[in-house]
Order: sequence, then structure tokens, then C-alpha cells
Amino acid sequence: MKNKTVIAKYKYSGMSAQKVRLVADLIRKMNALEAMNMLQFVNKAASKVVMKNLKSAIANATNNHGMDKKKLIVVASYVDEAPTTKRFRIASRRGPQERLKRSSHITVELREQ
Repeated sequence: MKNKTVIAKYKYSGMSAQKVRLVADLIRKMNALEAMNMLQFVNKAASKVVMKNLKSAIANATNNHGMDKKKLIVVASYVDEAPTTKRFRIASRRGPQERLKRSSHITVELREQ
């Protein structure tokens, strides 16, 4: 089971990919439990979303694949752009002004040491 990779995806997160990538880059190549501990103290709103996905990946590894929680390593964590929702707001004397509501897909991959 050493080469088995466990993946957890969080789709259509309500944050832009640019903001979430700042946090996702921090936990790459770390021990999973150390990464969870570090995310508790990161002062970004995206850290809660990334931590939720990391917890899901750890739960998948322990419950579905019988891996040891203490030996898990974050092999990859990456963020992709999801569809952008377009909203319009009436601006003064100009007509509609477009607002882009960006979203993202977050992926975390774990492997046992």
C-alpha cells in the first residue's frame, strides 16, 4: 500500500483560485498532521476550506484504505479555476456593471510514507 495515493476534491469553493493557492502552496510536501496544525494558525479565510479538504483526505485514507494517520504526507495540493458566475449591478449613469463571482476546485493528494 505504499504507492497508493488518496485524493480528496472540494468542488465549487466560493473563493477565487488565486486566494486559495496561497494557502494550498504552504502545505505541499508536509506531514498531514503537521499541515493541519499549521492551517489552524494561518490568517487567511481560505485556510478553513483547505483544512476541510485535508481532513476529508485523511478520513478517506484511514477509513477506506486502512492507512496510518501519522505516516501520511501531502504529495500534492493544487487549485483549479471553476466556472465564474456573472452578476450585474446598476451603476450610476452607466447602466449595468458586471461583477465576476469566481470559484475554484481544490484537490489534496496524500500518500503513506
